Parts: sequence; C-alpha cells; structure tokens
Amino acid sequence: MSNSNPNALSIYRETKIKTAGQGQLIIMLYNEAVKYLDQGVDLLEQYTQEKNPSKIEQIGKSIRKSQEIISELMVSLDFEVGGEIARNLFSLYNWFNQELLEVTISLDMQRLISIRDMVIELRGAWGEAVTKTSFESSVKSRAGVDITS
Repeated sequence: MSNSNPNALSIYRETKIKTAGQGQLIIMLYNEAVKYLDQGVDLLEQYTQEKNPSKIEQIGKSIRKSQEIISELMVSLDFEVGGEIARNLFSLYNWFNQELLEVTISLDMQRLISIRDMVIELRGAWGEAVTKTSFESSVKSRAGVDITS
C-alpha cells in the first residue's frame, strides 16, 4: 500500500484529536501512556537479558514520556466538577509519577508492570464511563422527539 501523502497519518491524528470529546481525549492520553509503559517493559526485559547499557537511556525516555502523559492527565482534572474523585485521581497520578521515577533508578520490572496494569485498568474504567455517558446523552436527545405525530 503506497501512501500518496506522507503527512496523511499526522493530519488524520490531528483531526481526530481536534474533533474528540473530553472523554475521548482522556482515553487517547491513557492509550499513549500504556504504549510508552509497554515500550518501557519491553526495553527493560531486553536490558535484563542483554545487559546492554544503551537500553537504559531508551528505558528512561519511555518512562519520561509516560510521566509527561500522566502529568497531562493531572492538569486535565476538574476539581470543582470531579470533587473527591478528581482529588483521588490526582493523588494516584502523583503516585504513578513517583513510582516511575523510582523505576528509572531501580529498574524494577515488577513495579513498572504494576503501574502499567493500573493505568490499563483506569483506561478501561474511563472507556466505560465515556461509552455510558455517550449512550445516555444519545438516549436523552432521542427521548424528546415525538414520533407519534
């Protein structure tokens, strides 16, 4: 498959982001965080097997990208609307970033896998919430239509 426009993928991604709702954007952030955490796990496994020092720098880059995304999730929280849930998520995201910092020092595979698994679980919960909210708002918008006339 040839690509006639080399920028098509980046244009598609940009359009997808610009047209996404808030919930979808959060899920996109979670997807990216999981991608970089998976990458970190893979690189850490390679490092453990090969003892190749160049992998340490790559592991660090993956973890830093994950931390940046988690920090973006932190700043997206609305404490007025989200109340206690937002405060709890803020604390959890802060803990993730602290743990990821520890992983860059200790290269603790289990710690990294644990964080990745929790992020995957949160992504699933957000996905369910977004789906439910989208479904409920579409039902509400249809409920006001009088189909009897």
